[in-house]
Amino acid sequence: MASSSKRGVVVAVSGPPGSGKTTVAKLLAKRLNLRYVSIGQLFRELAKMKGIDILQLSRIAEKDHSIDRELDNLARLEAEKGNVVIDGHISAWIVRDLADLCVGIVAPFSVRVQRIAQRDGRPLDEVERETRAREESEAKRFREIYGIDVRDTTIFDVILNSAYFAPEQIVSIVIKALEEKLQRRSAY
Repeated sequence: MASSSKRGVVVAVSGPPGSGKTTVAKLLAKRLNLRYVSIGQLFRELAKMKGIDILQLSRIAEKDHSIDRELDNLARLEAEKGNVVIDGHISAWIVRDLADLCVGIVAPFSVRVQRIAQRDGRPLDEVERETRAREESEAKRFREIYGIDVRDTTIFDVILNSAYFAPEQIVSIVIKALEEKLQRRSAY
């Protein structure tokens, strides 16, 4: 699948914690034979290096915007290299001008919390509290740093609810949307 740019295909997959964006992004990268970059994983690795959890790092990042700026600059650098699927809560906003397709993955809050609790082997009530706090922290930071309203979905080319579609189905829909967008772009 060829992009209209020399750098190759760039797909940004965004969504809140537990939405399934990482699962979709990994499958998509594999199906399209593209590199996979996870901004969330980089954030988790940074938290681990500092010996804190992601909620604590989120709180620190509320005051120290260099943390988000550094990770988001990495996302842009990866997009500039091309042939990549970039997964991150706000990657669609960060690389919009470089992306061939921006995908939003959503799911109801209760579904997302249950997924996170199962994935991490943690109590549901603890995950619910942490997820709410984390999402509030991130929304505040992204608004302050970039003027991004994470509730504004107009940035996306396609939005899919992972509570209703299996990851493989979502990937098939995204590939079709990407093909259509690239075809339309090459026609102009």
